[in-house]
Amino acid sequence: VQLQASGGGLVQAGGSLTLSCAASGRTVSRDTVGWFRQTPGKERAFVAALFRTGYGPDYADSVKGRFTIFRDNAKNSLYLQMNNLKPEDTAVYYCAAGPSAIRSSVASPSAYRYWGQGTLVTVSS
Repeated sequence: VQLQASGGGLVQAGGSLTLSCAASGRTVSRDTVGWFRQTPGKERAFVAALFRTGYGPDYADSVKGRFTIFRDNAKNSLYLQMNNLKPEDTAVYYCAAGPSAIRSSVASPSAYRYWGQGTLVTVSS
């Protein structure tokens, strides 16, 4: 199973980016999928998750109203649309899939079995 994240880059504060994550080797349409981010010296932090198809999304408080997670089951992919980016959003972003995740655990990295390689987002002030 491979998750390939892409779409990171350099953007000015207030700008937008959309991250993509393409899955191969497994259909993730029924999995819990999520995005996490990490900065040097810090633990991987929850950003957003979709428990399963048909359930609403979950977001970290710091990104609510600015980020949107969604999936395209036909493309076996998930996305993270990021608007009104701030310098504190600068991080390496990771996508993840968790076939066995339970509803209450979507914000925990341990709930996810498969991880993408990360894509760097840099927001300049």
